[in-house]
Amino acid sequence: MPDGLAADLQRYLQQGRDGILRALDGVGEYDARRPLTPTGTNLLGLAKHLAGVEIGYLTASVGRPAPVLPWDEDGSVWEGADMWARADESREGILDLYRTAWSLSDASIAVLPLDAPARVPWWPEERRRTTFGHLLVRVVAETAQHAGHADILREGLDGQAGRDHDDLGDADQWTAYVSAVQQAADAHR
Repeated sequence: MPDGLAADLQRYLQQGRDGILRALDGVGEYDARRPLTPTGTNLLGLAKHLAGVEIGYLTASVGRPAPVLPWDEDGSVWEGADMWARADESREGILDLYRTAWSLSDASIAVLPLDAPARVPWWPEERRRTTFGHLLVRVVAETAQHAGHADILREGLDGQAGRDHDDLGDADQWTAYVSAVQQAADAHR
């Protein structure tokens, strides 16, 4: 069981993971898959991408056994194939892969010191050698970033906001807050 900084990083990583799942909870199949931004960002694609990120950085790059992902094997990852769910990919399959990635990453966190050597084969040669700790921080940051994206996408779909939304105010308080934000913006029309 990790302790100290590794435990803190794992806790923050799990919060981000949970945020991705929370954003998908209760969303219909179409809305989970469809592009919600001009660049095609979608909820299920974020989970698929993060599964690959965790497997690539926190398992394969530290020399631990890792599944070979189809989009890595055929090179389509470089065309964005890890960022969306094909019609023949099930939501359950992607989320199972994401949970498998968690398990593999958590096993690495449990046994590897943060200063353990790592090698990222897809990085430029002069930067490929790094440490497990560097990669763990990178994955925590990327997961948090994408969990934030997922929160915003979900709020745009049906108004469900992030995990602390209800702690910050009721409907009347949020209406007043948004009104104040709009008034401040209107002053610059």
